[in-house]
Amino acid sequence: MYLLFLAPAMLLGLWAQARVRSAYAAGAQMRADMTGAQAARRVLDSAGLSQVRIEPVAGQLTDHYDPRDKVLRLSEGVYNAPTIAAVGIAAHEAGHALQDAEQYAPLVLRTAAYPVASFGSGFAWVAIALGCVMQLPGLVLAGIGLFTVFVFFELVNLPVEFNASARAKTQLVELGIIHPRELGGVEDVLNAAAWTYVAHTLQVVATLAYYLFRFAGAGSRE
Repeated sequence: MYLLFLAPAMLLGLWAQARVRSAYAAGAQMRADMTGAQAARRVLDSAGLSQVRIEPVAGQLTDHYDPRDKVLRLSEGVYNAPTIAAVGIAAHEAGHALQDAEQYAPLVLRTAAYPVASFGSGFAWVAIALGCVMQLPGLVLAGIGLFTVFVFFELVNLPVEFNASARAKTQLVELGIIHPRELGGVEDVLNAAAWTYVAHTLQVVATLAYYLFRFAGAGSRE
């Protein structure tokens, strides 16, 4: 039953991951005039965010912006690479720094929800499992409540990511980092990444639906 609930999201996720790999590989073959770090620096400085640091981070596609430390961290394949894929990803992460500076409402909500969502994602299933084993509906409901906060976090994350990509595409062209004819390569990479966010969100929503279905079923049997 669990697989029945999750199958569509899992299939979408597999397709999205394949598309990301394909789009990134293609974009990595297209040369750009700047490295990812240089492109991000240009975007940040144009918005008056010279105080935001840019640092390399280990791994592949581990790029992220840390709103607490005001640091933009770029993976090894993005930081020093003068490619369309690299500048697209770097500009996307710089877009999060612009959101942070403007106090973009969905980002503020995401940041506020993160501590509870992080706890909920790790311990919700423990509470649900213990509640089922010990036959404590209240504990099961508490676990579902924790997981609901995690679902809320993922739903809020979607507009945050979509907006960062929209900002990236606009800034790359307006600042002359890429030529308008190169925008297609950037869009392929960012759109592919967007589908992974959608697939993951659908997966957690489907998981919540499964928990509610089982809880409602248990209640009706009682």
